[in-house]
Amino acid sequence: MTVRPQQPKGRDGALSSLNVAIAAVDLAKEDSRITQAKAAFGSVGVLLAIIRAGFPPSINRRLM
Repeated sequence: MTVRPQQPKGRDGALSSLNVAIAAVDLAKEDSRITQAKAAFGSVGVLLAIIRAGFPPSINRRLM
């Protein structure tokens, strides 16, 4: 029998996924050597941050 860690569900899970995605995009932006790719990664990071800001403040504070 395998034991899997429980993943947060609902908004908590969405915010956790957003935080991971933002961190991944930031890393990709830093590692990229192509100017256009850096601009694209920066735009995606900003968009994800805007989406994260749309969640209620109580949830944002708890997960950050």
